[in-house]
Amino acid sequence: MREARAADANAEFDQLLESYPDSVRDLALRARRLILEVGPMLTEMVDAKARVVGYSNESGYSGLVCTIILSKRGIKLGLVGSAEWPDPDSLLEGTGRRHRYIDCNSVDDLSAAGVRPLLDYAMRDRR
Repeated sequence: MREARAADANAEFDQLLESYPDSVRDLALRARRLILEVGPMLTEMVDAKARVVGYSNESGYSGLVCTIILSKRGIKLGLVGSAEWPDPDSLLEGTGRRHRYIDCNSVDDLSAAGVRPLLDYAMRDRR
């Protein structure tokens, strides 16, 4: 992933979204807005080839907090280190030893009550 200044990141993010349906673009933009509300100092890194957008509190992968993983039907909100976190709303999916994700195929999925607390936890965990 390449780190980008805000203007570059916006252009790269917009370009990445061009090939996705409107519903996926909307979800990705909403997820981005939520992530940057919770972590306004995070750096956005767009990996167009992998179709992933990473958010980091340090330079490069070492400070990676979360990701937006794009697909043709929705997004996955990846949370670094979340395999060991409390998940009272059972939102986290996946079988990775360290990381899990929240599968979002609609605005309702992204707006679920437990999403923001997990993002807050991600910010505290990665400091």
